[in-house]
Amino acid sequence: MTAHKLKLLKSDILLGECPRWHEGRLWFADWVGQAILAVDESGDSEVQLNLASLPISFDWLPDGTFVVVNATAKKLQKLNSGALEDFVDLGGAEHRYNEIVVDGAGRIYLNNVNFEFPGGDFRPGFIALVHPDGSVVRQVGDLAFPNGMVVTPDGGTLICAESFNGRLTAFDIESDGALSNPRLWAQLKGQGGDGMCMDAEGALWIAAGARCVRVAEGGQVLDEVPLDRMAFACMLGGHDGRTLFICANEWTGSVNVTARTGRLYSTTVSVPHAGYPRSA
Repeated sequence: MTAHKLKLLKSDILLGECPRWHEGRLWFADWVGQAILAVDESGDSEVQLNLASLPISFDWLPDGTFVVVNATAKKLQKLNSGALEDFVDLGGAEHRYNEIVVDGAGRIYLNNVNFEFPGGDFRPGFIALVHPDGSVVRQVGDLAFPNGMVVTPDGGTLICAESFNGRLTAFDIESDGALSNPRLWAQLKGQGGDGMCMDAEGALWIAAGARCVRVAEGGQVLDEVPLDRMAFACMLGGHDGRTLFICANEWTGSVNVTARTGRLYSTTVSVPHAGYPRSA
């Protein structure tokens, strides 16, 4: 495995999550800091949006429209002329939606852990498909804390991390966007996975405890980046697609965070991103 040198890009973060490479910068959400920020490769950052929501997850539609899960308001919102406007009502679910991913056809997938976290009694979670008419339809498959998701570049498969059992579960994406055929893509050893991205060889980089690992379908670990705190999510980007950005935070099991122990790291890897999520 490669010996990776970490670069610290940003340190004054309460709880960093949901990194996305977009238009030459790494965007991420500070869930507790109630902000979405963009950081360039030198570490210069600026706040793009303030949002009192926990969690905060976002992506872009193929036409460039920015969409965000406002979990507190139970709304999917979009940015229009610098202001957020309601897009889809998510109030039909008992609990807050967590992660979002948009495929190349503009279909929106959200997941929901389906119990109060932290502190609530566990129940299986699910993925929902948001149709263009605003309807939100639960898909097949009970998931043990659904977390990071990715869609393969061909648009045919969605993969979701199940943080409570270390499974990476794959689904076929049907022509109407529905998910089918849930199956094991890989089983992680140790702590379960979180945010992830796919590279050009079809391997996944995924946050897994105090490290990010590069995993092939079937579970073989191809590479890893050890960290000094828990990895929450990672994303490939940079000018050549070979920079792995990592959101890492000290985690005590509570979201009542007051110390700014969140870090945004970067390191260079050999295989570039797979072209999804979309990048400049």
